[in-house]
Amino acid sequence: MGGAARTVGLVLALAVLCAVGVATAGERFASVDNLMTILRLAAVYGVLSIGTTFVITGGGIDLSIGSVLGLASVWASTVATQTMAEGTHWGVMVFTALAVGAACGLVNGVLIAYGRVVAFIATLAMMVAARGLAEIIANRRTQIVEVDAFLDVFRADVLGVSVSVWIFAVAALLGWFVLNRTTFGRRTVAVGGNPEAARLAGIRVQRHTAALYVLAGLTAGVAAVMMLARTGSGSSTHGMLYELDAIAAVVVGGTLLAGGRGSIAGTVLGVLIFSTLTNVFVQNNLSTSAQSLTKGVIIVVAVLLQQRFAARARRT
Repeated sequence: MGGAARTVGLVLALAVLCAVGVATAGERFASVDNLMTILRLAAVYGVLSIGTTFVITGGGIDLSIGSVLGLASVWASTVATQTMAEGTHWGVMVFTALAVGAACGLVNGVLIAYGRVVAFIATLAMMVAARGLAEIIANRRTQIVEVDAFLDVFRADVLGVSVSVWIFAVAALLGWFVLNRTTFGRRTVAVGGNPEAARLAGIRVQRHTAALYVLAGLTAGVAAVMMLARTGSGSSTHGMLYELDAIAAVVVGGTLLAGGRGSIAGTVLGVLIFSTLTNVFVQNNLSTSAQSLTKGVIIVVAVLLQQRFAARARRT
């Protein structure tokens, strides 16, 4: 199944969901305000999913990005960080969130690439540890963001569109360019497809693998900044189970769980499909249980289709 065919299929699936939304909720769904709501909901998940696309394309998995998001949001909203930001520049909060995310990604990358710890175990440990550290720092309390300049910037609208949506769009464009038009992207595909062949071709597989996890941590830091602006607070509960939604969007978007093939465009469409699905359920007052069931079915169908087309490709 070619990349163009997969993209067309995802666009059709999104169009069907929109048609269902219009048919069941009418103008409430079709309004511009609701469209902006869908995009704002997709933004945080979308940025996380961009980093996850690179990790999975490179043959890995990252279960910690949701917890890293929570830790970064807490660290960036501590009294010390906010006091420094008020005394200097709101960028201190942004830098703190990005630094925490990148540091967590580096720990994951070093453990996996150089310590040879299985990615599932290493990132599972980080998921638990980052959430626990966030709870310790915040003392299980919600930390209110009081730096008005920070909130003014990240809650603003540009050309009628929220800054968070613009951040998602820029992240998606950069992700697409890096994956499809740079040496880093080609090496990511090579490492995910066959690490040994990549090593023999001169690619420093360990260093590249570590860089992929740093990238995923960095996107978690960006998502933490967006979450701080959206909620006006830092909390150890931020990002709870977000990693599962990110992985689901990536898989539905056509990235192979086994690695070696990834699609940023597919990931973006996967994120929009799940965000639109959530909105349709909310508009029709349907239960979150039914929503979760539907998401599960979509994920299983996507994986089964991946296996079917991969088997067909091997036969040919």
